[in-house]
Amino acid sequence: MDLATQPVIGKNRDAYYWRLLATATSFALFGLGGLCLRLLVFPLLGCLPGDARVHRERARQTVSRLFWFFVRFMARTGVLTYDIQGAERLGRPGQMIIANHPSLIDVVFLIGLVRRANCVVKKSLWENPFTRGPLRSTEYISNDGSMDMLDAAAGALQSGQTLIIFPEGTRTQPGQAPAFHRGAAAIALRGAKIVTPVVIQVSPTTLTKAEPWYRIPSRRVHFSFRVGADIDPQTFAAQGPAPQASRKLNDYLHQFFIKELAEDERSKP
Repeated sequence: MDLATQPVIGKNRDAYYWRLLATATSFALFGLGGLCLRLLVFPLLGCLPGDARVHRERARQTVSRLFWFFVRFMARTGVLTYDIQGAERLGRPGQMIIANHPSLIDVVFLIGLVRRANCVVKKSLWENPFTRGPLRSTEYISNDGSMDMLDAAAGALQSGQTLIIFPEGTRTQPGQAPAFHRGAAAIALRGAKIVTPVVIQVSPTTLTKAEPWYRIPSRRVHFSFRVGADIDPQTFAAQGPAPQASRKLNDYLHQFFIKELAEDERSKP
């Protein structure tokens, strides 16, 4: 997997209107890809031999590879650049990957990086005609806030799956610190072997909740992914009853991300 962004040849590709056209093309490609997966690719994959688990793994690998193709397409056309530190430590059995959520497409990066990962995704995506087909085939988990969701996420980790989750539940408001919900910590305590934080920085901001796709910044966007040190959830499980342990782990993760993001801001030129 190519993790290094290749230089874009020609300054015209960094021009505003070129990037606007490339961004529009990227989103059209993403939407058409979702429909093709639902109407053509997954029905064909479903005809291949294998049990339910094999079909699920095959679907996840397909989505992961296509997401990484999408990332590379955006990089090659000059929409964005990126750097990733520590990607080789992602994708281990029973690993819970926790990340902040500054942009719409950071989930695309993470799923593209981790070939067989499960993911907790917004409930609204299950109602979107472009995404609901792939979500059903991959058996990603709907973030509906129910106990069933918590059980499904913990069960996925206990069965050895890698799980990607965004504890904020929605994209970060620009200029504000991330606010974590305790559900991710509760899932980690119940099922994760290890918890691995991934700190994501996007400069300048793009595709936040307040920014539609066509409101692109004046310069090319850079995505930075930094994989942090593993955290043993059992360290917190031993500190008291489940609600107390969950609160302590959530507070630890919250403070970790606030500190790391603040240090990244201070280190910018």
